[in-house]
Amino acid sequence: MAEYINVAKVTEIPVGSAKVVEVNGKKIALFHVADQFYALDDRCSHAEASLAKGYVEDGSISCPLHGARFCLETGKNLCLPAVTPVSSYEVKVQGEDIYLGGCP
Repeated sequence: MAEYINVAKVTEIPVGSAKVVEVNGKKIALFHVADQFYALDDRCSHAEASLAKGYVEDGSISCPLHGARFCLETGKNLCLPAVTPVSSYEVKVQGEDIYLGGCP
């Protein structure tokens, strides 16, 4: 069973926004889209830009630097210039608390 770590409160991430949290020295971007939360490595696999500063559309996040897109659910790279995915993490919400599972 995966260990979950409390990383934020629901109220800290309004719908349509993102927040960067640090877990064991790794920066992870939390995205709040509609009634769902997603968590991905905060760094684009192409050019090290912060994905939390990107643009969310149709279940994906676009890197603000060169436009590489990644699936919010899986971290899979969806277009060039990114050729490798980013890690995704399990998100669990209990009450007002957000937990991440599968963290480094």
